[in-house]
Parts: sequence; C-alpha cells; structure tokens
Amino acid sequence: MSAGHAPRSRVSVLTALRHAGELTQVEIGAATGLTAGTVSTVVAGLLDDGLVRVRDVIRTGRRARAVSLAGPGGPLIGVHCYLDEARVLLDPGDGRPAVEALAPLPDGHRADLAVDAARALSGDLLAREGIDPAAVLAVAVGVPAPVEVRTGRVAGAGVRDGWVPVVAQPALLAPAPGVPVIFDNEGNLSALAEARLGAGRGRDTVVQVSVSQGVSGGIVHGGELVHGRTGTAGELGHLTIDPLGPICSCGNRGCLQVYAGSQAITGLLAASHGPLTIAEVLDLATDGDPGCRRVLSDVGRHLGTAMASVCAVLDPDVLVVGGALSRAGDLLLDPLREVLAERTAVTSGAVVDVVAGQLGPAAPAHGALLLARDHALAALLRA
Repeated sequence: MSAGHAPRSRVSVLTALRHAGELTQVEIGAATGLTAGTVSTVVAGLLDDGLVRVRDVIRTGRRARAVSLAGPGGPLIGVHCYLDEARVLLDPGDGRPAVEALAPLPDGHRADLAVDAARALSGDLLAREGIDPAAVLAVAVGVPAPVEVRTGRVAGAGVRDGWVPVVAQPALLAPAPGVPVIFDNEGNLSALAEARLGAGRGRDTVVQVSVSQGVSGGIVHGGELVHGRTGTAGELGHLTIDPLGPICSCGNRGCLQVYAGSQAITGLLAASHGPLTIAEVLDLATDGDPGCRRVLSDVGRHLGTAMASVCAVLDPDVLVVGGALSRAGDLLLDPLREVLAERTAVTSGAVVDVVAGQLGPAAPAHGALLLARDHALAALLRA
C-alpha cells in the first residue's frame, strides 16, 4: 500500500467502484463524499498499486478520467455446485478474460461428488492457462444450502445435510495449501452478480429471486450483500404463502418454493400432460398451451404475493427474477407485477421495477468470482 493513503478513503473508493463498475473521479466524489483532492490522491495510490484502471472518456461534453477496478493482481476462482452441474470460472488476474468449465452431475448426487467435479474442473483450467495453483488468491463457492457466513457453517438442521462436512472443510476445494476458500449460498451469489454485472447494475437496492428446482434469493444494498444477523438473510424460498399449505423440505408448511419450484409445476401438470421437464413446460407455454400458461401465471402470482411483503419492507429499486423459470418472460413476470401493484402501491407509492435476470445459469458462478475478488481485495487492504 502506498504511504499516505488513508485506508478508510481507499475502502470507500473501492466500494463505490465495486457497486458502479466504472466512475469518473467527480462521480466517485459524489458517491463517497470525499473531496476532489482526496479522490485524486486515493486514485493515484490505487493506480500505483495496480488496483484500478484509468481511461480518458467524454462525459457531458467534457473530458474526464474514468476509473474501474483492475482486480487484486492474481488468479481468482468462482465455483457453483448446483443440483445438476458444477461450474467453475477462473480469472487469470493478468488481464486475460475469465474462462469457464462445466461438468454435469447425476440426479440425487452427493455433495462430495460435486466437490470432486469442481476440484477437477479448477485443476484443468489452471493447467490450461498455465497458472500455478499456489498463486490463486482466493476461491469462492456457491452451494445449494444456507450458509452462516460469520461461522462458516451450513445453517438449519436437515437442510442439505450433505453440505455440512464440505463447508466445514474448505481445504477440500483449495487448489493448493493455504489458498482461502469462502462459501456462500447460491442465491446470495446470484443476487450479487445481477446487482453488480447484470439486470440490477447501477441500482442501489436489489432483491433477486431465482426460481428453478427450488426458490432462492438474495438482497444487495449499495453493492454489498445483506447477510443479516446470522448470515442467512435472503432465504426467499421459505417465505410462508399459506400456513396450512403442503409441507416443505425445511419442515414448515406452505413455503414459496412448494408452490413455485419446478417440481411443483411439473407435478401440477402431470395429470393433464404426463411427465414433463421444466424446459418442456416453458416451450409448451411459449407455443400457447393453456394449461402450461395457467400454471406459470399461478406461479407468478405466488411470487408476487411473497415478494410484496419483501418489497413493502425493503422498498427496493428493482426485483430481478432469475433461474430456469425466468425464460418464461412476461408469462411469469406480468402476473407477478399485477400482484405487486395490488399489494404494494399503498405502502410504497410506486410499484417496484420487475425484470428478468441477464446472467442466466452462470449468475452464481459470476457472483462467486466477485466474492473471491472482494476477499482478495480486503486481504490486500489489510496487509
């Protein structure tokens, strides 16, 4: 760290850049409250340390210097272990673009199988890019389980129990001894990615809900994840829709994911359509099938009921809908918007913007890569 640069000012500038992606020095001052002289000094120090990039731009007809993050100066890995695949993103950290690798996973696989697949993918990418595994600055992993980020434990007895020993042994996914490994819930990481890189970019408060086999979500404010007291905020799939409804895997009744997950959708259509995959349901709905369209409309309304409570409390700038069902587009989103309009206009005075996610199934892995970068930058600033 260059001498004379106050850590608090550096953190403020880096946080603003994480949130916005790229800002002029004037915009940095507006976002952080720092004086023009302090911003200039901090940016110069970050540039000397290789933490930011600067380029000349034209803004409002005037020349300006636009600043963006350059990264912590080393390789980073983002991992997503899902129900049907493992996905790994490697940022070489030297200006080359991130590279990706995927491996399918069988239905009902154990958590250790996903770990083995992710570890193999990471090793293959590092070898292909000619990177020493010991040079990796951080690995972040998104898992289909709630994680208490302050303790590093899987939260909730009976919820994805197979991930308990994995999260308790982060070294299982370290490419070399001593490389830090951080876990978080896949819904949180999807939210982080959509907020910083996707449909929520430039918005201050972003709520993201992913609807696939289950329902997950996350909350981002000011570019940072909201983890709550224990680190498990954003478990949107377990909001109660009907206290007398069907039993959820978590043990409660009437959770959102009991009504909105892909298994609920295909189950409702089984009697009339026979066995279907969620992709087939979406294709049939797009082609005009009335039963499939009705079920997606009902799911949208269930989502709207749950999200109305969230929006009444948080008053977010945008609600991003991701996951496999987001491909339904307005067939899903319009009913959701209608319910939000019915239930939130009185409390907020305006209906929240509802949009489909932009990053698709890669969102959690991109979020993991962002989390790894945040961890590495924080370590660098502490040094």
